[in-house]
Amino acid sequence: MSHQTGIKANDELLRAFSKSKEGNTRVVKASIEKEQLTLAAEVEVNEDWEKDYKNLVEPLIEENTPCYIFFRLDTKSSIGYEWLLMSYTPDTATIRQKMLYASTKATMKKEFGSPHIKEEYHATSQRETTLFSYKKHKKAMSAPAPLTQREEEMLEIRRNEVQTEVSTETRQKTLGGISCALSEAATAAIKDTVRGSYNYLQFKIDLKEEKIHLVKANNVEIEKLPKEVPDDEARYHIYLFKHTHEGDFLESYIFIYSMPGYKCPIKERMMYSSCKALFVEKIQELGLQIDKKLEIDSGSELNEEYFQDELHPKTLLHRPQFAKPQGPMKNRGAKRLTRPSQADEAKLNCLN
Repeated sequence: MSHQTGIKANDELLRAFSKSKEGNTRVVKASIEKEQLTLAAEVEVNEDWEKDYKNLVEPLIEENTPCYIFFRLDTKSSIGYEWLLMSYTPDTATIRQKMLYASTKATMKKEFGSPHIKEEYHATSQRETTLFSYKKHKKAMSAPAPLTQREEEMLEIRRNEVQTEVSTETRQKTLGGISCALSEAATAAIKDTVRGSYNYLQFKIDLKEEKIHLVKANNVEIEKLPKEVPDDEARYHIYLFKHTHEGDFLESYIFIYSMPGYKCPIKERMMYSSCKALFVEKIQELGLQIDKKLEIDSGSELNEEYFQDELHPKTLLHRPQFAKPQGPMKNRGAKRLTRPSQADEAKLNCLN
């Protein structure tokens, strides 16, 4: 994982992390102070995890102050006790604080030891940090993600898919795309991304297996994102774009389909194009909602300005109106009277 801010844990916090692995520590609270990850509180085990959560964690949360909470669960893995990492960034925090805590999370996990972290939980209000809210979150994560209206419509279409008669003896199905199975690693990475473990995923299709495999799962700074895109193979990408728009801090998941022109075989181009729609549906069924879908030829197109323009298109407030030229007059009115010349007057006098 790449360190996005350069902020690291100081010696006191590192000692607390090391001591916590002995099993007697229940809670470690950390915060960012003076460009360092510092120890804010350290509490030992008193009772079972539920009672300790209610009695120890809830009092440590300050309404308007972001922090990280490491909470020791009562379950164990092969390397010791399992831990919950709760990142608390209240809505009242400044945009700078939100960006700082979000981009330092990867460093915090590495300093503590990612294999020890079983669960991750992000809270944006003091109310969400309670035991009740945490249990509600766990229940929601274990249940299948609810379908959006669009997903329900697509599911109904597939259920009622009818055969179109081609001739009196042959029939042909109407297909909306090709569905490729996801590998276990790909499914797990998508779920981990929902929990906040990664901000970038890359996938490829195994043409022989007709299966989608995970290529990369890490945290990538937007400046380094173009280098992640292969220039000779097609790929699917998911990127969490953290940004501000009109004063609001936003986190938008962008699905990117990269196809480097005609450098790829026809079969590969057709496969990636046909699998794209149903793959996006599967991603959203796993709980990761895509905010924007993009297609690119080269990674050089990816930068902050490009994402901003795609997510928040600029509108022209003072668009110049088209000046329509005036057409020919249909009713020109009565003909203009002109004075007769002297010769014409002489002829009239002779006639009279």
